[in-house]
Amino acid sequence: MSEVVKPRESVYSCLVEEEGSEIKKEKRYVSKYRPMVVQETKSVKDSRRTMGAAEVEIPSTDKYLKRRSKEPKLSEISQISKGLHRHCLTERKPAVPKRSEAPLMGFHREKNLLKSTSAPPVKPQPVCVDSHTGHRKVLENLGLVPKYTHKKDYGEVPEYLQRRHEAQLRAQEEYDNFIRQHKEEMAMTHLTEEERRATLEGLKKQWGGLLQEYQGLPLVIDTMSEKNHKVRLEAAMDQLEKDINLLERFKTIYIPKY
Repeated sequence: MSEVVKPRESVYSCLVEEEGSEIKKEKRYVSKYRPMVVQETKSVKDSRRTMGAAEVEIPSTDKYLKRRSKEPKLSEISQISKGLHRHCLTERKPAVPKRSEAPLMGFHREKNLLKSTSAPPVKPQPVCVDSHTGHRKVLENLGLVPKYTHKKDYGEVPEYLQRRHEAQLRAQEEYDNFIRQHKEEMAMTHLTEEERRATLEGLKKQWGGLLQEYQGLPLVIDTMSEKNHKVRLEAAMDQLEKDINLLERFKTIYIPKY
């Protein structure tokens, strides 16, 4: 093996090698209470917590769970009624007649159904019961049946209907007066041709100013104030266009007095 030749100037020449230089480890810390803790844990710990014999009584093999063993038992009366209900359900209805069996012929009713249905219904008569004897007496025979045609106010309009009709007439009259007064206050005036042209020119001039301001907006709109300004300009221009179209379409225009 060739010997490694070190250069004249080297860092390794500055190192001082010490004989027997070994790292000594300190002893691990152990609490002085450790034996007491171990002993206490063993005394308190349950030895049968996860494994071991069960502490409950194991049932025998002949006492297995049977069907309907945990259902509540009924009393004698309820058992009897249950048996009767079951008997009624199991009772069969008469069978449907077969095709070979002939129907019953020559059977006539004693009751005349046509006569009974065509007879006019009998109007019940008012009766009264005597408190002493308990006999039922017809009021018509006694002359006690009330005849409403003999009343003094028969055929007349009741007072509450008259009051309601008068209230409706008063409300209608007040409404008509209000509408007439409102029409007089909001009378219409005719717009002359010169006024119409002047108004139309003013609207177009105003629309041109808004259009020039709209065209001067930046191409990229980032801030919220610029967006709101653009929306307001568009709404104002749309409204002016509607007004200009209205004035150009109709020559005769009426406006209310203020």
